[in-house]
Amino acid sequence: MSTPAPPASGRALSSAVVVLSTVVAVVGLGTGSLLAVAGLAGYAAGAWVSPDPLSPALIGAAMVGVAPALLTLGRARTWEEARSLYLPLVVVMVGLLAVTLLNAGALRVARGGPLFLVLFSLGWVPVVAALALASLGCLAAQYRAPAGEPSRTVPVPVPGWSRPLLAVLGSGWLGIGAGLLFLPGFWGAFVPWTVSRADAQGLGVWALALGAGVLASLAEDDLTRSRPALRAVPVVALVCGIVLAGRAPAVDWGSGGAVSLLALLGGLLVTGATGQLLLGRAGRSVPGEGAETRGAAGAGA
Repeated sequence: MSTPAPPASGRALSSAVVVLSTVVAVVGLGTGSLLAVAGLAGYAAGAWVSPDPLSPALIGAAMVGVAPALLTLGRARTWEEARSLYLPLVVVMVGLLAVTLLNAGALRVARGGPLFLVLFSLGWVPVVAALALASLGCLAAQYRAPAGEPSRTVPVPVPGWSRPLLAVLGSGWLGIGAGLLFLPGFWGAFVPWTVSRADAQGLGVWALALGAGVLASLAEDDLTRSRPALRAVPVVALVCGIVLAGRAPAVDWGSGGAVSLLALLGGLLVTGATGQLLLGRAGRSVPGEGAETRGAAGAGA
């Protein structure tokens, strides 16, 4: 007679969340690559009219940077191991939909222009709307899934010395994002290149999501649960850094905004690299208390 399988530790990860994350990753890779490459070539290829190609290029770079981590979200066994990345995804999709609707008059389809950009803008609206609504629906479906037993795996806590730094990093991104999103006319003036209202709010959505992700990982206090977010943030920082370097003449590098941006991107890079290093060390030093515990600590490395 077979022994029944033990209950899952934590809330089982919904297949809807995994599927939606994969779809967003694929769409983000295609759209983000277009925006980033066009921006590096000096063309503002966004859905709305932008005074400088750098803003849509950075939005595209963020899409490209987070896509690889989204594609690996299915490796997580429970919702607790995925939410540090999926919740910021919901912020991005809902936020971009709100920015698009609030700035409908600035869309290429409303302003006119090259046929390709008008068609791109025309397709942007229903795609972003569908993904935003689907992300909320998948989140609701996730919380309808039954919760299992509390996790019995060995946690990998956030080091005490890093907690104040993570709090500052997350609060910095969150504060800048909220300012750009809700007061774009005021905070947009601190962006070290020329931005429109829609640009400022679009960048604000991504900054808000990055801040939410960092602070959510800090609240988890378990690097194993934050592994998907730790995969995403250094890649986002690297791709955004490449775009900034490629469009360096457009940036006022002597401004406080430029210094703050570089510091925040550097913080993301260090956070991701340090977290992965600590996870690797924890996976090698887990005591031999059973194959289940060892496998849980080293999963997804």
